[in-house]
Amino acid sequence: MSVEFEKAQELLGKLIAFDTTSRNSNLELIHFIEGYLGEKGIPSVLVHNDEGSKANIIATIGPNTAGGVVLSGHTDVVPVDDQDWDTDPFVMTEHAGKLFGRGTSDMKGFIAVCLAYAEKFKTANLVKPVHFAFSYDEEVGCLGIQAMLPVLKEHVAQPRLVVVGEPTSMAVANAHKGQHVSRTKVHGREAHSSRAEDGVNAVMVAADLIKFIEGMAETARNNGHKDDMFDPPYTSFNVGPIAGGSAFNIIPNYCEFDWEFRAVPADNGKEHLAKYEAYIHDVVNPKISAKFPECYAETSVWAYLPPLKAYPGDDAETLALALAEKNATTVLAFGTEGGHFQSIEFPAVVCGPGDIAQAHKPNEFIEKSQLEACGRFMERLIEALK
Repeated sequence: MSVEFEKAQELLGKLIAFDTTSRNSNLELIHFIEGYLGEKGIPSVLVHNDEGSKANIIATIGPNTAGGVVLSGHTDVVPVDDQDWDTDPFVMTEHAGKLFGRGTSDMKGFIAVCLAYAEKFKTANLVKPVHFAFSYDEEVGCLGIQAMLPVLKEHVAQPRLVVVGEPTSMAVANAHKGQHVSRTKVHGREAHSSRAEDGVNAVMVAADLIKFIEGMAETARNNGHKDDMFDPPYTSFNVGPIAGGSAFNIIPNYCEFDWEFRAVPADNGKEHLAKYEAYIHDVVNPKISAKFPECYAETSVWAYLPPLKAYPGDDAETLALALAEKNATTVLAFGTEGGHFQSIEFPAVVCGPGDIAQAHKPNEFIEKSQLEACGRFMERLIEALK
């Protein structure tokens, strides 16, 4: 068992102890990483959010020249509220070759392995660099990476590859769908339920809009772009949380709901948004505002995740497959920060320890063997950059 593997386990326990649920600050964890790297003579740069309550961290080991590899991970985790855990989710617990705790798979395990190899990267006299890029608020809309991208583009020499270390059981994924998440708000007019003409029922207007979304989903399924790499092979839609109304005998004056679609890479999504906004502007709002001018519906996109696009056989993918010792790539059902890296022309794949099936649920764990496999990936990375 290598020294780095022992370090990775120890570091993972420390990272798990920081409750970096997205609603919380991640600064304690970031300052821990900053200090850990600083002790090894590795400088880092923090990129804060506007409030100064959260930060990304970027560090470069080796010469900042083109052709290096970026190792990317997010530091936030999803909540444990109302989940039935057998152990304290913020105390790493080992049992039967598994390490339990919130974030073990998604994705502090990968970050722990990166940090465990920091010293070995530094002493290897690399010809090409390794860059760490650890973000905040991935789980709530990839907010941190969007603040980090301009800094990466300006200060990090063009990399050969970005490895986003989401849990793939160390398979190399080269594609996933994009995602648009919107919130629609309907402003109606209250009245007694016995006098329907005196009000505008915001819930009923919302229902009409949801029916329109259902129609867009049917069109995408039957006539839209298809990509057989994915399951399902078309752009899919979903309506999520909805709230409105206060009593059965009051015409509700407000309703809002969140909805999303996950677009195959060939579908940029803009036509769906434009079609929906046109329906609101040209059909819904004229109808309800003609009755009462203060009534209207509005919608806005509050989260966007670009698709990760596959470039089969390109240099980045070839390197990733060699590092992972795999012969073929796979695709993902879930989204990652990979598409954001591609948006600044940083070639990216997704490859990390752990299983996504363990993420976001009670008793999350990572197999110790997965940390070992990730360590072997890092060993091969060192040789590739020397």
